[in-house]
Amino acid sequence: MALLSTLGLMGLVGAGGLATTGYVKAEAEARHPPQGRFVEVPGGRMHLVDTGEPFAGAPTILLIHGASSLHADLFHVFGTRLRPRARVVAIDRPGHGWSDRLGGREMADPARQADAIIAAMTAIGVSRFTIIGHSLAGAVSTRIALERPDLVKGLVLLAAVTHPWPGKAITWYYHPASDLRLGGLFARLVAIPAGRVILEASIAGVFAPQVPPPDYAETSQIRLVLRPASFEANALDVKVMHDFVEAQHVRYGELAMPVVAIAGEDDTIVWTRIHSVGITKAARDGRLIILPGVGHMPHHVVPDLIAAEALAIAERN
Repeated sequence: MALLSTLGLMGLVGAGGLATTGYVKAEAEARHPPQGRFVEVPGGRMHLVDTGEPFAGAPTILLIHGASSLHADLFHVFGTRLRPRARVVAIDRPGHGWSDRLGGREMADPARQADAIIAAMTAIGVSRFTIIGHSLAGAVSTRIALERPDLVKGLVLLAAVTHPWPGKAITWYYHPASDLRLGGLFARLVAIPAGRVILEASIAGVFAPQVPPPDYAETSQIRLVLRPASFEANALDVKVMHDFVEAQHVRYGELAMPVVAIAGEDDTIVWTRIHSVGITKAARDGRLIILPGVGHMPHHVVPDLIAAEALAIAERN
């Protein structure tokens, strides 16, 4: 009887987790439907928001989001700020927001994500652009610049991942969430129901020591991260990151375009002294801006400074 009771309780917990996950997914998609356009690329569709040219010949600035995020985090901050002087394109990386995962699990490779983003930019007729990349997007942004320097005028990297770090440490739940056999079950039964409960606390942790804007969950559309496919994709993206940058960072001396790294001195998520310092030392035209007292979200603290840096690069002849 005890065994049957235990099995019954487990069944109820599992059913509750699945029901909660279904509700979270439906609610997120209802609150945050696609706001941009879909572009056909090899393997599927990419979703992006494109302001269009404010005037003929205006430069283009591409926004690439980090982990546990999507295009809206950066676009909400920079779309209006940059729009008078530049065309702004904010893209959902493969498997995030409303973009297809395209190649499945192998699309966690930042090199493949870089290729998909290049294909999307080519599809909308953009042949030259400046990149603002946040956090995990540092690896993707630098890959685009390394492989296609003809396309990239310069990089503005925000709290960006670029180098290997000691111990390969990542948050514990990325391991089960990225597992080929258990990831889907873990996401549906545990991670997403728990994530719904601790969403605001998780946002606060990412912003620390700053306080997040009170409407951040809404303006960033962050609830879309709490969908099973997106959650698993995000976990795998994070899990493969160390090995990728360990192989890539030896190439940063090839970067001849301007590279500006802007990072908080108090960032406890991506270590400024390893990544931002490292990339600006390695790049031929690197410049470092460290912000005292700032954490992992510098674009919500000094947006005008970042916009000015991006425009200064984008408007160069």
